[in-house]
Amino acid sequence: MRPDLLEILRCPVCRGELRLTAGRSEGEEILDGTLTCGACHVDYPISDGIPDLLPPGERD
Repeated sequence: MRPDLLEILRCPVCRGELRLTAGRSEGEEILDGTLTCGACHVDYPISDGIPDLLPPGERD
């Protein structure tokens, strides 16, 4: 995931802004980390560069 995507991504639960916490990165690409909604405090994992933006109750 590229950090500049934060400009367009929003929380699917409440449409709040997301904060990025990067774990592992390669160049500008975030490979592992977390997106956290500042409004409703839901966390969305980033794994292998792909953010999982499904609401918590709909994840595997």
